[in-house]
Formats: sequence, structure tokens, C-alpha cells
Amino acid sequence: MKKYRYPFLDLRKVNSPIMAELKDAAWRVIESGRYIGGDEVERLTERLSSLTGRKHCVAVSNGLDALRLTLRAYVETGQIEPGKEVIVPANSYIASALAIADAGLRPVFVSPDSRTMLADSACIRNAIGPKTAAVMPVDLYGRVWDDEVLLGELKDEGIITVEDAAQAIGARSAKGHNAGGTGNAAAFSFYPTKNIGALGDAGAVVTDDAKIAATVRALSNYGQTEQYKNRLAGYNCRMDPIQAAMLCVKLDRLEEENNARRRNAAVYASRISNPAIILPPDEPGMIYHQYVVTIDGDRDKFRAYMAENGVETAVHYPVPIDRQPCMRRYAAVALDDVEIMANSIVSLPISQATSADDAAEIAEIANGFMM
Repeated sequence: MKKYRYPFLDLRKVNSPIMAELKDAAWRVIESGRYIGGDEVERLTERLSSLTGRKHCVAVSNGLDALRLTLRAYVETGQIEPGKEVIVPANSYIASALAIADAGLRPVFVSPDSRTMLADSACIRNAIGPKTAAVMPVDLYGRVWDDEVLLGELKDEGIITVEDAAQAIGARSAKGHNAGGTGNAAAFSFYPTKNIGALGDAGAVVTDDAKIAATVRALSNYGQTEQYKNRLAGYNCRMDPIQAAMLCVKLDRLEEENNARRRNAAVYASRISNPAIILPPDEPGMIYHQYVVTIDGDRDKFRAYMAENGVETAVHYPVPIDRQPCMRRYAAVALDDVEIMANSIVSLPISQATSADDAAEIAEIANGFMM
């Protein structure tokens, strides 16, 4: 495996300063003798409720499960009928659409705004039809989708909004709303590469709807409403307490991590001057889960050039959801603009493991790229 002078993300380096605390957290769980649920999970959910401003939080096994349990909860409570449609941007990670299909619903793909890369509100409006039951806006790359006018319209029409906030923990919209705080419910992922990541898989659902929270909680625990009484056909999707303990340690440093990413983004914004590299728009509350630029030219040539100069890059995501083999049956209309976007975007190193000096040097390398 190639060694890069500037790796895309070094998780060992990210976790190194808090290794002793992580070990203490793990040992605390081991000594407790409580290996399912318990105080660590309760502590985490309380903190996530406070962070997002939501009344209820349910800790679950991963981000995909957070989304699919939420949608299934709306089906189980009769707020969404099986077979109905859920509008979702095609430039997200496939988990967004997998959750919809798994809940017995039909994803309807829409294009993003070319500037922010968030779901385009006009495209959402155009996609709404008699079978539309929900919209799943995605807080892509750490930017919060927050169209208050459209949210009001959806509410008036009885359309549920499930926010996919997997990439936006701690972010705020330009209008000051917390990630996870828009719409009816929201799902988070704590995959290790997220701004706060578990040392394995973990996720969470937040909502103000007590019935939805209770249903998600039951579904995540075999459908039990009380021990050995399985009202629902559920799953085993609980968060391990050892991951909850780790995440409580990470939450103490969430603002530090997010500020480091904002700092690196500011370095890129001030130093990258290559006209072939189009930078993302900045806003104060964005947390830059990824720093995604658009290459006006040969994206693969740019990535090869960066690699030759010691910079590891990534692409989020190279294949739009509607072009994935398992989703083609849902893709009624070819979204060529999404395909064009997918072929031109590149993610640069952005995490706290990348220093400000590293970011400045990466910017100078990028400026040397010639089409």
C-alpha cells in the first residue's frame, strides 16, 4: 500500500491524543458487567438530545439502521403507507436509498444544487406527486440542508421530512438550525471516519415525536415493547455500550475537531488559486466532513498528479445512487447532471490529522496542477 506524505485520513493520528481516555472508557464498560444498554448508552443519548435540541434520542447500531428504523417506524405507526415514495438526492451515499427500499418504500431520485451539492428545492417540488410520503434531505459533506419555505410546504401537505444528518454532527445551517433539528426526525452515523467516529459502527435517531422514538427503540430491540413481548417484527440494531462510552469521549472534542476542519477549509479557500479547481462555498456553521472541490477538466489526471506529489485524495461519490445496479429499477429518469458532478468532484484531506501547514502545502501542490 502506497505511503502518502499527506494521507487523506489517519485515524490512528486522530485518536492518539485521547487514547488513554478511550482505553479508560472501554475498561469502564468491561468492569461494569453491563454489555447491552446501560448507563453509557443513556449518557450518550442525553448528550445527543441536548446537542441537536431534540426531545428524544435512540442509540442504534449504525447510520443505515438509523435511517431504516426511522422510516419503518413511520410505516408501523401508520404515518407512511407501504409502497409510497420518498424523495432523496441521487448524489448521496447509497445508505440513504437502501434505507428507503428496506422499509418497503420507493426512492425517487432528484438532482442537487450544483453550488452547494445539497438537494435542489426546485427538483424536490417537481418530484412531489400523489404517492409522495416523505422527503429525505441529506446534510452532505457537513452542510445542513435547511429550506424553511419548502419545509413549511411539506408540513402543510402532510409529507414527512427525515433528515439524513449522517455527515453533519455539530453543524448548523446558515439560518442557525442544528443538524438533526429540521424536519420530523433525523439520523446520524458515527462510522469511524465521521467527525466524531466510534471505534466501529454506531448511529442514532433524534426526534420530538415520542411515538416514533418508542417505535424505533422497540424495532431496534427485536420489536419488544417489554421483555419477551414482541409487538413488532423487529431487528437487533442496538448500539454497544462500549461504542457509546467511546463516543462520549469524542463528543467532548467535537467542537475542536470541527474547528480544525473549518481552519483547514479556510486555508484551502485562501490559498488555492488554480482556475481549474472550483472551491465549495463556505458558511459559518458547516463542519466540512469532506472538503469537496470540482475539477474543471480531467479529474483522474488531477488525482494522479496529487498522488505523485504525496497527497492522497478521495471521491465522494464516484457512482450516483440512481446508477447503482441495485437501484436502477427505481431510476425513472436519467439524471445526467448528477453523473457529470460525480465525474468531476475530488475530496482533499481536511480532518484534524491534517495540520494547517499541511493544508497550505497541499494547496500549493494543487496550484501546480496543469491541464
